[in-house]
Amino acid sequence: MTSKLDSEVEESKKIGAKSLRYHSYYKGKVHVELKCPVRSLEDFSIWYTPGVATASLEIAKDSDLSYEYTNRGNLIAIASDGSRVLGLGNVGPYAALPVMEGKALLYKYLGGVDAFPVVLQTHTADELISAILNLQPSFGGINLEDIEAPKCFSVLEQLREKSNIPVWHDDQQGTATVTLAALINALKIVGKNIHEVTVAMVGAGAASLATARLLEEAGLPAGNIVMCDSSGILHPDREDMDRLQLRNRWKYDVAIKTNRERKKGGIADALEGADVCISAATPGPGVIKKEWVSRMQDNAIVFALANPTPEIWPREAKEGGARIVATGRSDFPNQVNNSLVFPAVFRGSLDVRSRGITDEMCIAAATSLASYAEKNGGISEERILPTMEEWEVFTEEAASVGETAIKQGLARLKFSNKELREIAYAKIEKARKRVKLLMKEGLIPPPPE
Repeated sequence: MTSKLDSEVEESKKIGAKSLRYHSYYKGKVHVELKCPVRSLEDFSIWYTPGVATASLEIAKDSDLSYEYTNRGNLIAIASDGSRVLGLGNVGPYAALPVMEGKALLYKYLGGVDAFPVVLQTHTADELISAILNLQPSFGGINLEDIEAPKCFSVLEQLREKSNIPVWHDDQQGTATVTLAALINALKIVGKNIHEVTVAMVGAGAASLATARLLEEAGLPAGNIVMCDSSGILHPDREDMDRLQLRNRWKYDVAIKTNRERKKGGIADALEGADVCISAATPGPGVIKKEWVSRMQDNAIVFALANPTPEIWPREAKEGGARIVATGRSDFPNQVNNSLVFPAVFRGSLDVRSRGITDEMCIAAATSLASYAEKNGGISEERILPTMEEWEVFTEEAASVGETAIKQGLARLKFSNKELREIAYAKIEKARKRVKLLMKEGLIPPPPE
């Protein structure tokens, strides 16, 4: 008799084989396409020489006019060195390219954002930072992707300080934002307050450290967080604190400021008495055991976000007493997926020509995402977030992000919330219609059998 695991492995192989055929057939997922008319040879004199010189000379006087006379205002780079590709590890820049193309597809279809994959053969944080800073004149924003920790912390931190365009690391800010949105609604359902709950976090990588920071910004007391890495619970008295301070000061800072009760031990000890478990750790199952969940508070919330297999199966978490369970997978209720966030965050940032992306903008996106789910279809134990099919959510998030950038003085352009929603809606709708039209006309042919 074939087990469920065997069936999932077989299905994964089938999907992988189909994916390889499709990638070969289409030679990737994105390409460059004209957006202006070419009616005759005379148009070349407008779009290129000699007419283009006029636009160039104007931009030379004021670089911000590059947003007005080029596609820079809707173009971002998806930059990666391929040092930590999700589920694959350090496969390098060439092997990272299909993943970055996939990200570009999501940006365009879900957010109406033109995104270009830029994989870089760099090795150090300084090399990566320098390369990306030098890309700024071509792009309106930078999405950092699949960069190993702790390098990714330094890269994001320095680029946010030195860039005059939005910089975003999806493995950090994206995961943190969508997790916050899911937690907002989960807490509403169980009747608990973010200012009072205790949160056990399993895993101390890029996603977990960023999530802890954003949860704190959103009102969760840092002392109410207990975080575990592969060596156990983080606390100031751990024997490796000196080494950690030198090698990973971001994790060190979390160890110093969290865990008010100075808990020690492993995951089981972290979960004991916690209201919430947020895990972005090693894929399971079995990383978290149901008997550990049973030691959490009543009406417990468990987010087991590892892919492709959650740290604990939802059924087991429920058997352990969890009231709400979320995973990173689409085949279980409550998928916590970054794709609900990043297209909208950049849509909103680009529409106001923001100079950056702040934690406040992330919180605005999370709050908007949570609110949309509640207002459109309602929330329940098995629906704490909308799905990507509910594409109007991206217009609401984008407007909230743009509005926050304006309030923080980061925006080059200013619009009302209503205007921002209309701008985002028009751009996203156009992108979706374009794909459907190209498919209908056979310019995007159907995939091979």
